[in-house]
Amino acid sequence: MKLILDINKKSRVSNFMEMLKGLDYVKVVKQIDDAKKSQTISDLAEAFEDVKLHQNGKKKLQTAQELIDELQNNSN
Repeated sequence: MKLILDINKKSRVSNFMEMLKGLDYVKVVKQIDDAKKSQTISDLAEAFEDVKLHQNGKKKLQTAQELIDELQNNSN
């Protein structure tokens, strides 16, 4: 299982990472400190969740044409 965590207090990150190192069943795969990259990952995770909800019939997503129309309307 993979988890994405957002630790919003920088002063607590080192304590949290030390705690994780003590758990033999947890492996830190990647630590991302760059705010822009972090936002991109959060956006992708949200998009994947939207697709999952759509596949389960719990959310209606825009069609490609609806997206194109929206982008064209916003550029005018």
